[in-house]
Amino acid sequence: MSEVPSELKYTKSHEWIRVEDDGTLTVGITDHAQDALGDMVFVDLPEVGASFGAAEEVAVVESVKAASDVYSPVAGNVVAVNESLADSPDTVNEDCYGGGWLFRLRPEDDDLGGFMDADAYTEFTENED
Repeated sequence: MSEVPSELKYTKSHEWIRVEDDGTLTVGITDHAQDALGDMVFVDLPEVGASFGAAEEVAVVESVKAASDVYSPVAGNVVAVNESLADSPDTVNEDCYGGGWLFRLRPEDDDLGGFMDADAYTEFTENED
C-alpha cells in the first residue's frame, strides 16, 4: 500500500502538489510512481526561470527499469529545483514527499480545482492496476 499524504493534491500522471505559504507549488512524484519505477539512477530537472504550460513535460526521472516524464500540473514558471538529486537521485525513492521533491513552480493562476485529494488518488491507483 502506497503512502498518500492527505495534505497534498495529486494528478493522474502521478505527480503530487503541495501549496506553499508563498503561493508556489512544490511538485514531486508519488510513492506509487517511485515504487512502480524502482531504484532511481538519474533525475533531469528543468532550469530555474523556465516556463511551462499545464500538462507539459518538465522533468524526467530515470530508474533501473525505465525513464518517465514528469509533467507540470499547472502553467507557471520554475522558481526552484532540487539540486541535491543530481548526486542522490535515490532520495526520490527514500523520501518522495520530503527530500525527494523535484521542482517548485509559481503558477499563472490559483486554480487547483482539477486535482485529486488523497482519497480520490488512492481509489485511482487501486483501479489503475
